[in-house]
Amino acid sequence: MSCIPGGPIAPMCNPKGSPSQQDDDSRGGEVMRSLDDLPEDICRRIHARMSLQNAARLACASHTFWRSWRCYPNLDLRQRILAGIEELTLYLPATAEDEAYYSFPCSLLFNGSENSIRYLDIGICAFRPTAGLGRWRSLAILFLSNVLIADDELEGLLYNCAALEHLGLLNCPEIVCLKIPCLLRRLRVLRVSICRNLQVIDSNAPNISSFQFSGSLVSISFGSALQVKNVHMECLEFGQSNIVLHARTKLLSYAPNVETLVISSPNEMISTPTLSRKFLHLEYLHISLIGNEAISPDYDYLSLVSFLEASPRLETFILEVRQPSMEHESVIRNASQLRRLPQQRHTSLKSVTIVGFSSAKSLVELTCHIVENATSLERLTLDTSHGCQSSGGCSVNIPQRRYYTESGALEAASPYMCIPMGEDIIMETVKARLAIRVHVTGKVPSSVMLEVVEPCSWCFGVEDVDA
Repeated sequence: MSCIPGGPIAPMCNPKGSPSQQDDDSRGGEVMRSLDDLPEDICRRIHARMSLQNAARLACASHTFWRSWRCYPNLDLRQRILAGIEELTLYLPATAEDEAYYSFPCSLLFNGSENSIRYLDIGICAFRPTAGLGRWRSLAILFLSNVLIADDELEGLLYNCAALEHLGLLNCPEIVCLKIPCLLRRLRVLRVSICRNLQVIDSNAPNISSFQFSGSLVSISFGSALQVKNVHMECLEFGQSNIVLHARTKLLSYAPNVETLVISSPNEMISTPTLSRKFLHLEYLHISLIGNEAISPDYDYLSLVSFLEASPRLETFILEVRQPSMEHESVIRNASQLRRLPQQRHTSLKSVTIVGFSSAKSLVELTCHIVENATSLERLTLDTSHGCQSSGGCSVNIPQRRYYTESGALEAASPYMCIPMGEDIIMETVKARLAIRVHVTGKVPSSVMLEVVEPCSWCFGVEDVDA
């Protein structure tokens, strides 16, 4: 738990003044440095014996005790203690699947503290706000993680949070229909992740600008709101396919003015169709195909040109393909004439990166199409690894990179970690480099910087490296 009172914490030592007072300050600093050197388990024992007020004060004076404060066991959350709190983070102990969640007493937050709390992050509990509790006049950021809260309870809560700017919901299994009222005029960011029973997102908040979604595809509506500029959609957790298809065919209906679009899909079974509707404001497009099996050979990478043709302002295009093996038709085995689409100039496209580049014929055709039609292209990066992070070899930098382990588990890679490559895909990198030399390099204009990234030794043996 993290509690930050609205006013300053009472000083633990006298203000600087006389030499004796300065000596006291010096000795106090030495004491705090000594405390920071104590083992963590001893710090927690000391902390557990202190009153809540003194424990909070000590946490503000020592880095070690600040970490210990997050596990402080003697929480006495009475209303007089919570009054004046501006930030509150509270995660209850995890319970077994067959055990009931602790029911958080919501009334504690509605006796003065509702006027001061600006940041509330609650997890692993049942949170049952009832009508008549009051309004959160200052609450700007609300996170609910692993929380049991029903549709009507959440809707009623949101009606009382007119100042809300950021709403995050993670693994709230009772939510089926998420309704966001129009009075949330300040709401800018909506994040919904792994709410397993969610079927509908119906928002009437007029000024949402950033939407992040992770889970199975649901019905999405933002009403008449036209401010949604950043969309991140990840559907890896549930293995649902054809997220790219959804983005091309459905996304414009609820985010017509999107400028940044990031999509993660475990597989695509249906090629991306060519449609008349355009992404008139899209400037950044990042598509990730991350599967625990080979990407379907029925998917035509060249069909991604549909996005390029529909996005006249697109400047950056990133395509990531991570798969344990490659089953598409290889341009090495079939060197017949490559397909060429009708000429369509992509005049704004400046940077293109393809991670997991392979010898798949349709992927080579997509690359050649870009080289021949992106008249403003400045940089082309073809990464035959899964995103090599060696010095000078990083081809794509995103906050969180995901991959499947050999056991099929979905993992997040650390920022400086090369993602594992299986034996089959390592052999494919040799063919990929040959495909680049034969079919791509000669077509790249001299004005374009071509970078080919090859796997490093860490890509081959990353599981033996302590990341």
